[in-house]
Amino acid sequence: MSKPIATYNKSVDASTKHLSEVRDFAGEHASAIGFNEQEIANIRLAVDEAYTNIIKHAYHSDNHKTVDIEIGYDDCEFWISLIDTGNAFDPSNYSKPDVRQKIRQKKRGGVGVYLIKKLMDNVEYHTDGSVNTIRMIKKR
Repeated sequence: MSKPIATYNKSVDASTKHLSEVRDFAGEHASAIGFNEQEIANIRLAVDEAYTNIIKHAYHSDNHKTVDIEIGYDDCEFWISLIDTGNAFDPSNYSKPDVRQKIRQKKRGGVGVYLIKKLMDNVEYHTDGSVNTIRMIKKR
């Protein structure tokens, strides 16, 4: 990765009432640097899933907590980082869901991480002390 051309930051309460605000923040920046409509829709959905997972699993729906969002890009990549201080996600314990079975059984949920990985080019999880970061990267 080369030196960032630009970065943008926002902090929001961990509440589903901010979902559209978070999606729009990512979508507007993705649009501004030239991603097409389908790529923007994919980025928006990945961000929505990641933010929702933080609300549900890291913070257990405690809307007094916050999520920090950093968006940046360089000549090669566009990235969105969501940063929280809740329970960490351990990607080594993740197993890919059987999406077809979930659809057949009409079960909701359980496919967020799968979707994020499908929609983005690279997904990284980091925990440093009590700070957790998911970084979602889309190649330009």
